[in-house]
Amino acid sequence: MMSRTLVSLLLIAPLVVLPAGHAAAADFIVRHAVVVDGTGAVAQHVDVRVADGRITAIGELAPQRDEQVVDAHGLVLAPGFIDTHSHHDRGLDSQLDALPVTSQGVTTIVIGQDGFSQEPIADLFRRYEATPAAINIASYAGHNSLREEVMGADASHAATPAQVQAMRQLLAADMKAGALGLSTGLEYDSGLYSTRAEVLALADAVAPYGGRYISHMRSEDRKVWDALDELLTIGREAKIPVQVSHAKLAMTDWWGQADRFLGMLDKARAEGVDATLDVYPYDSWHSELIVLWPKRDFGNRATAEFVLKHLSPADGLRLSQFKPEPDLVGKSVADVARLRGTDDADTVMALIRESEAAHSTAQVISRSMDGRDIAKFIAWPQANICSDGNLDGLHPRGYGTFPRVLRMYVREQKMLTLEQAVHKMTGLAAQHMGLRDRGQIRVGAAADLVLFDPRTVADRATYEKPHELSVGIARVWVNGTLVLADGKATGAHPGQVLRRQGAR
Repeated sequence: MMSRTLVSLLLIAPLVVLPAGHAAAADFIVRHAVVVDGTGAVAQHVDVRVADGRITAIGELAPQRDEQVVDAHGLVLAPGFIDTHSHHDRGLDSQLDALPVTSQGVTTIVIGQDGFSQEPIADLFRRYEATPAAINIASYAGHNSLREEVMGADASHAATPAQVQAMRQLLAADMKAGALGLSTGLEYDSGLYSTRAEVLALADAVAPYGGRYISHMRSEDRKVWDALDELLTIGREAKIPVQVSHAKLAMTDWWGQADRFLGMLDKARAEGVDATLDVYPYDSWHSELIVLWPKRDFGNRATAEFVLKHLSPADGLRLSQFKPEPDLVGKSVADVARLRGTDDADTVMALIRESEAAHSTAQVISRSMDGRDIAKFIAWPQANICSDGNLDGLHPRGYGTFPRVLRMYVREQKMLTLEQAVHKMTGLAAQHMGLRDRGQIRVGAAADLVLFDPRTVADRATYEKPHELSVGIARVWVNGTLVLADGKATGAHPGQVLRRQGAR
């Protein structure tokens, strides 16, 4: 819900059509804006001046000579949204406009997630600086990628002390290059085989650099409570901030227990652990089918039956990638079972067997979460918003996450005020990532800005049509340069690499 102040401000003037802007960087002033500054404070009706890519003045301002003027009557001006768990870097080299991202109002993506990053991070950053995109990027160093560098193909076991030390050295180099910290994907190969001691040793390695730990935890279903305890133990012992990636209770037995999950986080925070989470507003995840088999016992029918009964029903488990038979993409396990005349358990085991024989991985979109738990996670004061999406994926989160929150939880359900929602997408997200000059509209901050209509902003991407662009975002600036106007990319690519503060 919107604050009373904001509602009254929006009634001052009708929605106006903005004139076309220029793609090149220019000093400008946004006049008569309803400014939601990213701190959670009540919106203000003020002007904002930008020069040389930074916010230079806020208040009742008069235009200066040769200064571009953007009249924002009836529109909200907010900091650019920060996607703290993104895979939009996949294919970004060929889609530098990043339209699925900017059309959501997102100006910064944080990559290197789920334990996977380009190694070394220094090379990744050099590549993006040589060919910048329309958006900023920051990155974590990925545990699984470090394991691959050190252990090679034979990584289906715990690392030796010598291997852990070699990973620590690579990780130190990544931190010096500007990585935000360490990410893990402990449901994935080969992080699946790591011990808690191994992960802690690597988390310890980022502590001297002021680094952080973000984790796709070891379990999001059967052993979610042990997995959350592991993350909190790492925060407690390594004395670094820790964040749960894409928080979920992806097992029907745990539905309705969001309070228990959040209670563990609150208890840890009361004890001094800087524990946070990010979350996306959808009840389905998108990943490899094999993550549902933590013991990798793919031929075990009892496991298959357990998966379909407790984790995801056969009609809620839809193929999004299947190399052996591409025509099956979009069909559920239940659909495939009917086509083949086999039962659901035999079918899901066969899909894994066939994908492995084709040296590929079956990807699925799985309906596994309860909307009431998602809402509680989003409402938690230390939760920020993420998409976990990509540019060409078949999950709508890649195109619709941020406008969906504004439509669903602010305008329709009135669960959050607009100021609270923007705070979760901007100032709080920046705080959780350690990004110092992003996420707020304040003098001196980088001019990553989004101008949108809170009455019409909405997601349009669906599971049936996942590549529909969001609406209601009027303009987006990145580092003071206009990258989106009236739903179209301007062709400007002013994105920067955002290194951890203090890095070289």
